[in-house]
Amino acid sequence: MSRSNETRKLYFLIFGVIFVVLGIAGLFLPFLQGILFLLVGLLLLSAVSPRARMFRMWLGRRFPRVRQKLEDAWKWLRHKYGISRH
Repeated sequence: MSRSNETRKLYFLIFGVIFVVLGIAGLFLPFLQGILFLLVGLLLLSAVSPRARMFRMWLGRRFPRVRQKLEDAWKWLRHKYGISRH
């Protein structure tokens, strides 16, 4: 694994956790979009965590209307940052 790939994964992990924390805070604070931050955090974490990836897949099966949006965002993320599927 190259150094830049490790750095990229670290950034995805850090920003994913930040977005999840903001999402949880946003569920209780009226000026933050909690669900949006949670979905972005989940998308970022699913690039580096198998558990988050499985949760994203379950979420897509459970809520089919959200599935296409998640898949489009995942394709963009893979194309933009060169993330490979595990």
